[in-house]
Amino acid sequence: MLLEMKDIRKSFGKGDSHVEVLRGISLSVKKGEFCVLLGPSGSGKSTLLNIIGGIDTADSGEIYIGGERMNMMKEKQLTRYRREHLGYIFQMYNLIPNLTVRENIEVGAYLGKNPLNVEEILHTLGLYEHRDKLPNQLSGGQQQRTSIGRAIVKNPDILLCDEPTGALDYNTSREILRLIERISLKYRTTIIMVTHNEAIGAMADTVIRLRDGRIRDRVENAVRLSAEQLEW
Repeated sequence: MLLEMKDIRKSFGKGDSHVEVLRGISLSVKKGEFCVLLGPSGSGKSTLLNIIGGIDTADSGEIYIGGERMNMMKEKQLTRYRREHLGYIFQMYNLIPNLTVRENIEVGAYLGKNPLNVEEILHTLGLYEHRDKLPNQLSGGQQQRTSIGRAIVKNPDILLCDEPTGALDYNTSREILRLIERISLKYRTTIIMVTHNEAIGAMADTVIRLRDGRIRDRVENAVRLSAEQLEW
């Protein structure tokens, strides 16, 4: 297994404001797997993704990525691990405003030990003709494609996607999902995506449903729908 989590617990606040967000989460994800974490707002899915990504820390439990226990790493080790092994796609694009599309993607390439070819990424994501534009000259979909390029160019072991279509309209959302699907198939990247959209689960290998900080259901899709087939 590429990722293993055992009895992960996380809470916020103290006294009357104390809230248990994750209540004993255990899961595993294989290399090359496309896994969707599905659940309503407040189910704990984004907190879980942040813990996988080393952005937040669990109160207790064990996290192993590639056999290394991530939640025992010191900050310097964790920073290096995030930089070299994890890619992030967020709902907000977080592009560097004074860098071009190409330069934003190259930032990701500099972080990887074995980066992919920037020219290939620009073509794969349909960004080559926009390569010299600044973020404020792009549509929302083009900005999200650029953020995907920045995340994937460093050739991460795991690509973490937090509601990557949340700020986009229906047609642009489908376009972004097609690109994520292409990355999954072309590079065999392990993808973990958080969403509240039930339809997106049909394109994944595995769907893990969360509610109230617990895993309620885990389903392995015998047949994945293509992003083109999704409707919602």
